[in-house]
Amino acid sequence: TMQSSGHRFRDVEHHPLLADNDTYDSSSSSSSEADMADRVWFIRDGCGMVCAIMTWLLVVYADFVVTFVMLLPSKDFWYSVINGVLFNCLAVLALSSHLRTMLTDPGAVPKGNATKEYMDNLQLKPGEVIYKCPKCCSIKPERAHHCSICKRCIRKMDHHCPWVNNCVGEKNQRFFVLFTMYIALISAHALVLCGFQFFSCVRGQWTECSDFSPPVTVILMIFLCLEGFLFLTFTAVMFGTQIHSICNDETEIERLKSEKPTWERRLRWEGMKSVFGGQPSLLWINPFAGFRIRRLLLRGKKGGPEFSV
Repeated sequence: TMQSSGHRFRDVEHHPLLADNDTYDSSSSSSSEADMADRVWFIRDGCGMVCAIMTWLLVVYADFVVTFVMLLPSKDFWYSVINGVLFNCLAVLALSSHLRTMLTDPGAVPKGNATKEYMDNLQLKPGEVIYKCPKCCSIKPERAHHCSICKRCIRKMDHHCPWVNNCVGEKNQRFFVLFTMYIALISAHALVLCGFQFFSCVRGQWTECSDFSPPVTVILMIFLCLEGFLFLTFTAVMFGTQIHSICNDETEIERLKSEKPTWERRLRWEGMKSVFGGQPSLLWINPFAGFRIRRLLLRGKKGGPEFSV
């Protein structure tokens, strides 16, 4: 502990006193944060990038089997059209949610803001303790935790998910919830379609129920069933866990560490409105809400295509 500007300054990684809505007003920090806001957030983690690519490939594989193995060869035109449109729309929504989770700043605290100017601007009372993360040299807001992969302190960090190659935190939790929901829905849809396809092939002729040979058709569908079952189980559990955490205003890290809340917990419905934004509407399940193509193009012109940490 050392004395600075009339208050104590500690190098610890828990029990911060700084509130979530405190801002850094110094000119150096303002320019740094403005520069960060003008770039796309992206984590250069090898494992995370491989997992993210695998996610996309598995969704594309499922779409291929559903479209070209099961729906296009079907003799029922409306069955093919309705299920094809529904499955592909869900796939687009799932992948869009994945992209927004991966490319959205989860709530990173600016690096290196633990300076004398910053502490002076906080206007803390004499003897009040503030906390600094020794790993990224930043003042830790309340409920922030350091991520060893992102190498940053993340506000309301729930966990780091390699499948989206990013932390799930204050600013992107909504997109992660939508990602798990849409993946669970397309997995369930794929399983139902596989069930109908097996039934129709067994009842009729295998050579007529698909444009592929019977052995190839069976192998493709079995693999899709395994993929659908595993993804449905995983994402449904994750979706339920996330909704439970939001309703209890408690992150997964706080639950695992059994941290006693030092903040005023929101009521369940208030927690949902805080994460998804405003009153319940279709915007809650729309991953494109708030997306600005023009702003994204300006980001590319101003400071490069990505912001890596």
